[in-house]
Amino acid sequence: MAPTNIETAGGNAAFHKFVNDFAQVKDPNERRRLALAEIDKAPFGLYHVRAILVAGSGFFTDSYDIFCVSLVTNMLGIVYGQDNKGTLTTPQDTAIKLATSAGTVLGQVDFGALADNIGRKNMYGIELILIIVATLAQSLVGPGLGTNIIGLIIFWRVLMGISIGGDYPLASMITSEFATTKWRGAMMGAVFAMQGFGQLSGAVVMVCLALGFKAKLNKTKGHDSCTSDCQIAVDKMWRALVGIGIVPGAIALYSRLTIPETPRYTFDVARDVEKANADTKHFTSGQRVKEVLTSLLQQLFAVNLLSFRYPILFGTAMSWLLLDIAFYGLGLNATTILQAIRYGGGATVYHKLYNLAAGNCILVCAGAIPGYWLAVATIDTIGRKPLQLIGFTLLAILFLIWGVSYHLLSGHGMLAIYVLIQLFFNWGPNTTIFIVPDECFPTRYRSTSHGISAASGKIGSIIAQAAIASLQTRGANSKSSSASP
Repeated sequence: MAPTNIETAGGNAAFHKFVNDFAQVKDPNERRRLALAEIDKAPFGLYHVRAILVAGSGFFTDSYDIFCVSLVTNMLGIVYGQDNKGTLTTPQDTAIKLATSAGTVLGQVDFGALADNIGRKNMYGIELILIIVATLAQSLVGPGLGTNIIGLIIFWRVLMGISIGGDYPLASMITSEFATTKWRGAMMGAVFAMQGFGQLSGAVVMVCLALGFKAKLNKTKGHDSCTSDCQIAVDKMWRALVGIGIVPGAIALYSRLTIPETPRYTFDVARDVEKANADTKHFTSGQRVKEVLTSLLQQLFAVNLLSFRYPILFGTAMSWLLLDIAFYGLGLNATTILQAIRYGGGATVYHKLYNLAAGNCILVCAGAIPGYWLAVATIDTIGRKPLQLIGFTLLAILFLIWGVSYHLLSGHGMLAIYVLIQLFFNWGPNTTIFIVPDECFPTRYRSTSHGISAASGKIGSIIAQAAIASLQTRGANSKSSSASP
């Protein structure tokens, strides 16, 4: 029989220890019912806002680190690609962008499985520590006689990707399992929407850096002629852009490390482990050997293969994969797209870098952020399935128009289509695919299922990058890559 006192450790202002409120109740089923009812009846308030901020800080950091890479590779080309006219080679550019996605796949699967097996609390915060370490190391790397700086950056971005991948299932589990049923969609959507602010922050930091080094950048016209003081300035800029990414993670680290175990995991999984331990003692006394052995195998391995929802897992995974082919195909190549629609050029290195950063700000503010928050506002009223179906349909139409009419559209026309695509990415499948896995699967393997689904998405982003790598510069010339906005 399970023990009557199951008080849990940890806890902070963002996450209340609901399990302990009813630790004195002897009946475990009644204890579970009372604790979860307490969560569900709580009105939305400051407690929920704090929980969103703590969980969302990881997605803010993840998005900042992932999407600033298009700006970073542009500056790395100026500093380390002078033999290639101030740009990285296509394999170098692609490898840096793929490194994070490859690491993310590993992190999502591994951390997702670990969170189901040893608990959410035991894993939460570890991934943020890894992000901080990998980001700081990435910003401090330098070339050496026996090393290549591009290779070192790739190594640290793989490690950073593993930690970013771990944040996906963990942050979603923490939010969904502490959230009231009524506001679960909005809370999870708000956590995910922090990605938009992360993207915007990367672009804003880049604008500030360009303004700060304007005097040294404004004297040079092209990337291939940026040497001496100009090159030193750009080297400082990309390191600062990457390094500042540790700030939000460091702020939220304490709250993550002191979080209590989620009540749903405690009642639905941890209590089964306690029962398994009690059954072990029962087994060693020679009573009910066959029945107890069967119960132990089911409880310890926490998997019932006959009841696992494989068709649903296939649906959540494939939806994520197909979306991320397009989402990351655009997001990780934002600077290339801005140049193609004539919003990323300029007369000097300063103007080019400034316009790319400002262009990213415009794209995020006009499309991505409104899309995220429209999803937050409507997901609990319209529903997950309608938003996902409508979003995929509108995206297909917009991509078809853009592809068929590419040579007929002006720069302003392509900008409008890009903004609409970003809007319906986030006010649609990009948000719903994050939420649905947490609501489709039982607590016992919810995190594993979310991790597999999210990893499928990153495989989609790898496919997109591998396909785009050989195409993004095909047919390019000096005029097309340096057009002024």
